[in-house]
Amino acid sequence: MKIVHLCLSCFYIDGYGYQENHLPAQHVKDGHQVTIIASTESFDAERKPCYVEPADYLGTDGARVIRLPYRAGLPATLARKVRAYPGVRRWLEELKPDVILFHGMCAWELLTVARYARAHPDVQLYVDCHEDFNNSARGWVSRQLLHASFYRPILRSVLDVVRRVLCITVESIQFATDFYRVPRSQVDLFPLAGHIHDDADYHARRHQVRQAHGVAEAEIVIVQSGKITANKLLPDALRAFVGTPSEHLRFWIVGTIVDDAESCEALIASDPRIRFLGWKSPQELEDVLCAADVFLQPSGQTATTQTSMCCRCALVVSDVPSHRALFVNNGFLINSQTSLSDAMQALARAPQQVEEMKQRSLAFARQNLDYTELARRLAPPASP
Repeated sequence: MKIVHLCLSCFYIDGYGYQENHLPAQHVKDGHQVTIIASTESFDAERKPCYVEPADYLGTDGARVIRLPYRAGLPATLARKVRAYPGVRRWLEELKPDVILFHGMCAWELLTVARYARAHPDVQLYVDCHEDFNNSARGWVSRQLLHASFYRPILRSVLDVVRRVLCITVESIQFATDFYRVPRSQVDLFPLAGHIHDDADYHARRHQVRQAHGVAEAEIVIVQSGKITANKLLPDALRAFVGTPSEHLRFWIVGTIVDDAESCEALIASDPRIRFLGWKSPQELEDVLCAADVFLQPSGQTATTQTSMCCRCALVVSDVPSHRALFVNNGFLINSQTSLSDAMQALARAPQQVEEMKQRSLAFARQNLDYTELARRLAPPASP
């Protein structure tokens, strides 16, 4: 099949670990002819947002990448909100896709894609929704002028040709149905996910990383990762860990510490069980998660939570709807009844239960969080 992924409502970054990378890569692996039509929004070598030149090339995810500039005539700031691009209809006519996935609900070009779908009724058009009230429509101007008056009318006008709106979290379902008024019958949960490693690959990754850091198999490794800002509560997590004097526990930090760096550095230096591993590539992060036993996300949500479950980690996560949807007695939800200290102490008291929690995470991930299966919900593998 011919599949087009449209990343015109969001960035596309070659070789990263985002959904926009995993799904096209899996479709290529499944034998499809895959093209990504993307904006010029990307990341630079220092992992900071940037804009690249328009181009047409073979991307690192194995798909053809066509990067389009914003339409001329609008100020740059406005163009980045309108998200209109020249040549989208022409490219679709040339590529003749069987399946289109429009990543994100917020772009003028949904109108162009819908016109193409109406002219080609056999095409399967999907729109995914990464938006929720944690990351979108937070202020009055954004909510009323941008989303309610611009993006929402566009999306609602194309729903007649959209097969499904694919929402990455429970919060995204609420955003799509309550705020964008998409019929619930047209919405599916389509979570951010990961790849399931077979036993041999998992144990090889685990052994290599743990051996490199001198960690015995009986020790429990807790990992917190990402761009760690103040709302990620790393100092709170470190204090809870330092206050749990168990020789069986280890705490690894992966990523960059943006806020509270001084207090974090002091806490890290105070306890030899804590290690700051710095930034890791997506592949290296997966290796670390395979070596870990518990993934810690004490506030908000991150796609790494799902990746960690695919890597067989138990969870210590904030008690929010998106985490409750992943919770199958595979760790601890942090709330008014269970604090970070409670979770750390429970891990220290009953390390044998961690293995049971990890197996529950793996079982859930195999059924719900495998990009191989999610990609095949859009297009089955090509015939040999």
